[in-house]
Amino acid sequence: MKTISSVHSTLFLTLLSASCLLLAPAATGLGPVAYASPSVSGLPDFTDMVEKAGPAVVNIRTTAKVRNNGVTQRGGGDDEEMQEFFRRFFGVPMPSQPPAERTPRNGRKPVPPTDEEIPRGVGSGFIISADGYVMTNAHVVDGADEVYVTLTDKREFKAKIVGADARTDVALVKIDGSSLPRLTLGDSNKIRAGEWVIAIGSPFGLDNSVSAGIVSAKARDTGDYVPLIQTDVAVNPGNSGGPLINMRGEVIGINSQIYSRSGGYMGISFAVPIDEAIRVSEQLKTTGKVTRGRIGVQIGEVTKDVAESLGLSRAQGVLVSRVEPGGPAEKAGLEAGDIILKFNGTAIERNNDLQRQVGATKPGVKATLTVWRKGASREIGITIAEMEADKVARKDDKKPKAEQAANALGLVVSDLSETQRKELKTDSGVQVDSAEGPSARAGLRAGDVILRLNNLDVKDARQFNALVAKLEAKKIASVLVRRGDSAQYLTIRPNGQ
Repeated sequence: MKTISSVHSTLFLTLLSASCLLLAPAATGLGPVAYASPSVSGLPDFTDMVEKAGPAVVNIRTTAKVRNNGVTQRGGGDDEEMQEFFRRFFGVPMPSQPPAERTPRNGRKPVPPTDEEIPRGVGSGFIISADGYVMTNAHVVDGADEVYVTLTDKREFKAKIVGADARTDVALVKIDGSSLPRLTLGDSNKIRAGEWVIAIGSPFGLDNSVSAGIVSAKARDTGDYVPLIQTDVAVNPGNSGGPLINMRGEVIGINSQIYSRSGGYMGISFAVPIDEAIRVSEQLKTTGKVTRGRIGVQIGEVTKDVAESLGLSRAQGVLVSRVEPGGPAEKAGLEAGDIILKFNGTAIERNNDLQRQVGATKPGVKATLTVWRKGASREIGITIAEMEADKVARKDDKKPKAEQAANALGLVVSDLSETQRKELKTDSGVQVDSAEGPSARAGLRAGDVILRLNNLDVKDARQFNALVAKLEAKKIASVLVRRGDSAQYLTIRPNGQ
């Protein structure tokens, strides 16, 4: 029989005794043994911040009213996230599914045409005042007929759009309430790359979903009028308009965009700095629009080779490639080939610097440009003019004129003005004044310009309506539509298809 040596025996008894203490602490009379758990240091705890900020973050859903000429639309609420995805990445509503014919009951006549409210998109927002002002993205409420805001306590409000600015992607909406929870607005100028931040929103309709990450870059040039905050916080469709919050519980940005090759989150997201959003929202609250300055020039990059050839010590400023006839720059004496080095004493390093500084200047104000011309710098005084507003259809513009009726495609159109033809650089086309029924379901909306119908150029409203009248009743029509700077084909299905 094998035995244990004395040394081994002593070690064995020691281990056995320790085991007895661990397995039967009550028997030893010593009571339960306290085990020290390793503490995790250096990682942030977001729990208190989320609990405090969460109630002020809201879900926003939008709807559009469509004239239903005896047909119903397939789909519904389940498509809200995809609706928002198509507008966000492609700038158009999601293509409509073929409508299903409404079946008469008990041999009765079909249901008469009605205005049907259909889902348009989903997003997020956050309350900035106790009386119900909510900040979100402009693309979240773009084209909406109705906006609904839902709080975390499940209260739902019908909201009014105070105003929206597409250039910065900031919108302000208002709900009727008092003593509402609100978020504290921070200072986006004080953020630092590497600091922790969180996003709260409704990705894919999942209310009050929290994601965390760090600030990747402070001022990423992805837009003309606002440098965006880049983060690695997970942002997906439905997060748009939600707050980006620092460790002090302050909003430092509005989650607005992602970089993606697949349509989903790929590790890079962007937020509108809250400082810029506040400036925009204050103008929207006061006047319903944002006023920006302009000087009437087209600008380009100053390369290293160009800088050296012109006698500049380094590549800096922006090159004036064209001066608008009759504009502020021409009146001030600016010439093509000039290089603008400074605006009101502030150095211009990139094209966006000049656009932002001029855009932030109130129209009518006199400014000073430092210009490099023929080997020497000079100062030129210039009076800032007002930039034209975006060509966005107003609510009233969506109503057809009293003397006009919608054609067989559900469209009311009008001739383009001479100014519009010059801006669009076209000699043909008609403007959509209102879209209902089949055309609305196809994605057309007020403000669109129709250039072609079934391979035939559209010259004016009279010719277009004549062409529509000759269409076969059950045949799909194709229209080439200009929206903003892009054109696309949309197919319109007749009622019942």
